[in-house]
Amino acid sequence: MAAAVELADTDARPPGRARKGPGVAPWVFLAPYLVLFLGFVIAPAVYGFYISLHDYDYTLPGKPFVGLDNYAKLFSSDSVLFSDFWNSMRATGIFTLFSVPLLLAVPLAVALLMNQKFWGRNLFRAVYFAPYVLGVAVVAVLWRFLLDSNIGLVNQYLGALGLPDSVAWLTTTPAAWVSLVGVTVWWTLGFNAVIYLAGLQDIAPELYESAKVDGANAWQRFWHVTIPGLRPVLSFVTMVTIIASANMFGQSYLMTQGAPGQETRTAIYFITDTGLRNYQMGDAAAMSYVLTVALMLLSIAVFWIFREKERS
Repeated sequence: MAAAVELADTDARPPGRARKGPGVAPWVFLAPYLVLFLGFVIAPAVYGFYISLHDYDYTLPGKPFVGLDNYAKLFSSDSVLFSDFWNSMRATGIFTLFSVPLLLAVPLAVALLMNQKFWGRNLFRAVYFAPYVLGVAVVAVLWRFLLDSNIGLVNQYLGALGLPDSVAWLTTTPAAWVSLVGVTVWWTLGFNAVIYLAGLQDIAPELYESAKVDGANAWQRFWHVTIPGLRPVLSFVTMVTIIASANMFGQSYLMTQGAPGQETRTAIYFITDTGLRNYQMGDAAAMSYVLTVALMLLSIAVFWIFREKERS
């Protein structure tokens, strides 16, 4: 019937007169977003690349063009920036390596639990998500007090349990990394858990019932039904979590100040210091683009891992 109506409509159209397109209406609705996207994403990115090609000190009138020299300094062992930059990249890698698996696994476990039916489920969902609404300054100051080696409650409770109570959580490694990763997981797991929960509720219950009929146990249902059903969600959560971890700044800046030494000074922390404190905006912009390229390559790898494999 639909095909017949469409054919009749086609036949009724005068010869040589093509069907009109959607016109300008879609562009009118897209215009506000496109203006914001161009103004706050594309333009800053282009201007940032322009800055990276100059010896750019925003306190001075002259900003001479230096080409790719700012990038070359980051890969030359003779440069004063070389070791500091790659040490900060190493710190970013350490934080990302340890935080991302936890921020993928722990929220998934929480989401699986919150997806069950039990009394007070909505209350527990709110409790797990509540820390995420706090700002990084609030979280960092709170945990800096709790983890203080002299007056912190964490060491006091450890002492009450007969455990070592003089751990320097913020000034020694690996304790500083444990603190930064642990605080970040506590703070942000609620967001990933909510995304997982939405994905779990999208999986048809009939799939689990069919798996039970086929004799699949709980682990087999999780591996062969839940994980495939969450593939798009896992891809999104993994990518967002990697990007967020690679851009970690506030926790390190407010809790450890990069200590001990510069061990916990991440790439964003060092870029901020270089650009805003040392007025070397050209070098800072070049570092930002090197970090961006690294994240783009990592993104491609994540998309490749989570790609839909063709079935033979």
